[in-house]
Amino acid sequence: MTDSSERPTPPEGLPPKVVSALTECTPEELRKAIVHAQELLHHHGEAELPISAEVNDDILRVTEHEGYTEVVKEFYCADGCDDCPHGPYLYHVTEEPHPGGGRKVHWSFMGTVHSQEE
Repeated sequence: MTDSSERPTPPEGLPPKVVSALTECTPEELRKAIVHAQELLHHHGEAELPISAEVNDDILRVTEHEGYTEVVKEFYCADGCDDCPHGPYLYHVTEEPHPGGGRKVHWSFMGTVHSQEE
């Protein structure tokens, strides 16, 4: 188990009672809560953003905000690259209407993430 000072910060607007309940959950209970939350989104006619790592990506952090999702990730390029992994890089991910109908996920590159030690 990790140190409680390393606990993730809840997204803006999440009610304190929900934060408290989730904080007390086991990993298995958290997985079930995620599934239930996704089912509730679908019930309300909304789908979660399809944020998943590409083959050479490593997603380090995903933080939900009003209107966008903040994603920090690193990527690995060709074998033999002495500088891998590259990043971490910050992206803002939104879901936008597509002219042909439906919706499309849009990744906006925001820049390099610098550690607080730098």
